[in-house]
Amino acid sequence: MRLTICWLYARTMNIYGDRGNVLALVERCRRRGIETEVVEIGVGELLEPGRCDLFFWGGGQDREQIAAAEDLQGPKGEVLRAEIERGVPLLAVCGGYQLLGRFYRPHEGPELPGLGVFDAWTVAGSQRMIGNVVVDSPDFGEVVGFENHSGRTFLGPRARPLGTVRIGYGNNGKDRTEGCRYHNAIGTYLHGPVLPKNPQLTDHLIACALTLHGWVGSLEPLDDALARVAHEEAVERARVERQALRRFWLLTRR
Repeated sequence: MRLTICWLYARTMNIYGDRGNVLALVERCRRRGIETEVVEIGVGELLEPGRCDLFFWGGGQDREQIAAAEDLQGPKGEVLRAEIERGVPLLAVCGGYQLLGRFYRPHEGPELPGLGVFDAWTVAGSQRMIGNVVVDSPDFGEVVGFENHSGRTFLGPRARPLGTVRIGYGNNGKDRTEGCRYHNAIGTYLHGPVLPKNPQLTDHLIACALTLHGWVGSLEPLDDALARVAHEEAVERARVERQALRRFWLLTRR
């Protein structure tokens, strides 16, 4: 079996260790004897229907998001939307996640149109939301990562969140939601990168990609001892950060 992983805007939207998500996908496939090819699709480059089995789209600054938003207003965006509709799995982090919603409204400049895959929209806030995050997901259990964003994403009635925030801010710091899901597409604010710390999420994307080739069954289990250590360390850091913030809040209230 061979999977083609499409890394969208790899040269321009790749911050906070997002490339580690691609490395995790490739490595977990390799350990199972699944061959992979990673293709990078940038601004102005053709996205061919049916070529890719899995998409990854990382985060970027407003300048990079403007270029990507413009690039997707046409045939390329239509192809990506159609691929998601036919079940191709996708992981989009931060900036990529925002542009898969209805729109992104930055601090300055015009509103950026999104692809409308997610029933969600994002408005830039005045303060950044930074720190380790712990999310309880009904499908993936405990998910951990690191967030650093000023965008506030709000989910519409047709949206399904990735999970509920236990520690951290998540989509907007108010409603305790984090991320969004549609078919096999997942949007999230979790950097870190998120996949090495959450192998269950990585394997879900791989399994969805394999089903496009008629595969049925369960993935071969792997030794995830190191991933568990990284996961547990992230949870502990989030817990310590939350305690420190509570102490600070109590002190300032006196």
